[in-house]
Amino acid sequence: MGGMSDLRDPGDAWVTAADGNRYWGKFGAAGLLAHDRELDAILMQHRVSWSDHGNTWGIPGGALNQGEAAIAGAIRESQEEAGVPDDAVTPRYTHVLERGGWAYTTVVADVKTPFTPEITDPESHALEWVPVDAVEEKALHPAFAATWQLLRPIVRRTPTIFVDAANVVGTVPDGWWKDRKGSTERLRDRIEAHARSGAGVRPAFFDMPADLHGGLVFPDWVFITESTARGISTTENVRVIDALTSGDDAIVAEAQALTERGGLGVVVTSDAELRVRCAAVGVETARGSKQLLDLLDRSER
Repeated sequence: MGGMSDLRDPGDAWVTAADGNRYWGKFGAAGLLAHDRELDAILMQHRVSWSDHGNTWGIPGGALNQGEAAIAGAIRESQEEAGVPDDAVTPRYTHVLERGGWAYTTVVADVKTPFTPEITDPESHALEWVPVDAVEEKALHPAFAATWQLLRPIVRRTPTIFVDAANVVGTVPDGWWKDRKGSTERLRDRIEAHARSGAGVRPAFFDMPADLHGGLVFPDWVFITESTARGISTTENVRVIDALTSGDDAIVAEAQALTERGGLGVVVTSDAELRVRCAAVGVETARGSKQLLDLLDRSER
């Protein structure tokens, strides 16, 4: 939503979108909405007077470079404008504001390594960690104000997918009954590959509002194993939990803990009774094994 007057990249240019308005960024633009859970605050930028809607408050961001992915661009811009360190944030959601030939992507991210923002270019009067409940007290950039109304309900909510590994593995006739542990490891590896790919999942998978369907969700993956499939290791993006007794009991306990933290959960299982038990502790959204397998199939193409 911002930009400097000296053109440093082909993307640093004004464009006229299908709605007749001019926007900054030949290839679109992106910004970082970083949420620090310890502070319960988001990183905000007081924009300089010469910028678009100057003297208002928004988030660090700007024009995408040619061929640059939106998440990479949002993080790069936040580094250039606010000194956000490498690997300091974990993307959780994206929201896309489409204007017909031009789009602005807001990347909602958790702060995983706390940092103090620094003004590192001329585009900011100030940078502040603003409490979530105080954001609307600021004079907001109009586009950010509209987007904030959609994102505020989810900014505190870590998205998590609980996978009933035994149930999912049992739906695929790949000889799992001969090597349950090996089949379970292969499923974990497919999920790990999907998470590494950055493909994310559609908001509809979480039953999120239609207004958010232009973006993606990047969830934590919790993989529950039981019986002879136990002993599989956790990977970078998949946390494996060995159920000491009942796999269903372990899933319900994890779902309840997420609800108590205010998270946003989905349980992947075709077990009707387990779905009811998870709904009773606050994780009401469930997806069948086939829906997960279809998701993985798509990301492998």
